[in-house]
Amino acid sequence: MTRGGQGLARVAVVVRAGAAPLWWLGVLAAGIGLPAPGLTGRRIGVLAGAALFVLAAAAVAGGRRKRYAALAAAASKAGRHDVLQDRAVTVRNWRRGHRWWLLLAFLAALGSAFAAPAAGGMLLAGCGVGLWLKSAWLGRREQAGEALLWVRVDWLRDGAAHPAGKRVKAYRSTGIAAGDAAPGGARRKSPTLV
Repeated sequence: MTRGGQGLARVAVVVRAGAAPLWWLGVLAAGIGLPAPGLTGRRIGVLAGAALFVLAAAAVAGGRRKRYAALAAAASKAGRHDVLQDRAVTVRNWRRGHRWWLLLAFLAALGSAFAAPAAGGMLLAGCGVGLWLKSAWLGRREQAGEALLWVRVDWLRDGAAHPAGKRVKAYRSTGIAAGDAAPGGARRKSPTLV
């Protein structure tokens, strides 16, 4: 990065990066834990898991929305020397930085099956769905404002990988066509040739 340029990662991509691992690890943990009788019994475990799934999805999707909205409203334009990080790099960095937390969450969800079958896995899957919902909400904001939101990469390092955490002072914005990810952080669909 030259002349004061900084590395920028898409906010929605950082949010969305944990959705798939949490979902699939949760589904796997719930599937493995379902046959276990558990202390509560299978029926109560699944019902408790369903309630935890809904609560986790709602809590994660709605968490820190005011902070995201405030940072988005005050976003400044990205400079011409700023470097926009590819979607794949952002996802890989987030998952690499959180791999041990993901493993511990998976093991905890598996262990909880001895108390309430499938409940821990459904809770984990609900967190993944909540992240997808939050990234979709960010995508709608980006489309409405016709500006993609970016955060400095150095503010996401050293275990502080939350795009609305205390270390994050401001967002940057670019036009809607910048970068290789669509609004909301999904892969940008390649145009079909007719």
